[in-house]
Amino acid sequence: MLTLASTSAIRRQILTQAGIRFEAVGAGVDEDAVKIAMRAEGASPRQQADKLAELKACKVSERRSGLVLGCDQILAFNGQSFDKAENLDEAFNRLSQLRGKTHTLECAAVIARDGQPIWRLVTSPRLTMRNFSDEFLRTYLDAYGTDALASVGCYQFEGPGAQLFDTVDGDFFSILGLPLLEIMAFLRLHGELAT
Repeated sequence: MLTLASTSAIRRQILTQAGIRFEAVGAGVDEDAVKIAMRAEGASPRQQADKLAELKACKVSERRSGLVLGCDQILAFNGQSFDKAENLDEAFNRLSQLRGKTHTLECAAVIARDGQPIWRLVTSPRLTMRNFSDEFLRTYLDAYGTDALASVGCYQFEGPGAQLFDTVDGDFFSILGLPLLEIMAFLRLHGELAT
C-alpha cells in the first residue's frame, strides 16, 4: 500500500476520490529551515519544491516499507518564492499582488523506497488572475476566512477560489498540489494499481 508523506487534507482527498489505498503519515521535516537554507543558496522555487518533496518521501520511507509519496508546492512570482500566508491581511496583500498577473505553482512529487528516491516529477502550472476589485477580494476573504490560508496562493482552486482567475495553463491536480495522473501511471507500472 502507498504511504503519503503528508497530512495535507487536499492531497488525502485527491487520493481517496481516485480510489487509491494509502496511509497518510506526517514527514516531520522542518520545511521552513530547509527553505531558508535553500533560498540563501539561491535555489529556484522549482528546486525548493523538488528538494522538499524528496526529503519528505525519503524520511518517511526510512521507517515504512513500500512506496512513499512526498509532495510539495511553492508559488513562484517575479523571481520570488512564496509560502502560505500566516493571516488574512497577508492573504489580502498576496492576492492583491497577484491580481491581473500570471504566477506559477511549482508542484513536486517524489516516490521513494527504502529511503531512496526512485521517481520524481515537477510540474509548473501557470495561472493568470483576473483584475478583480478590492471589494470583491475583501468579500471573498470574508466568506472564505482562514481556509484561504491552507493553500500557498491563498485560494483553493477547487472551490470559490476559481473565481479569481482568467486563464490557467496546466494540470488541475497539480494546481491542487498532487500530479495525480502521472502518479497513477507510476503506480500501475509497479503493480500498485490495476491495469
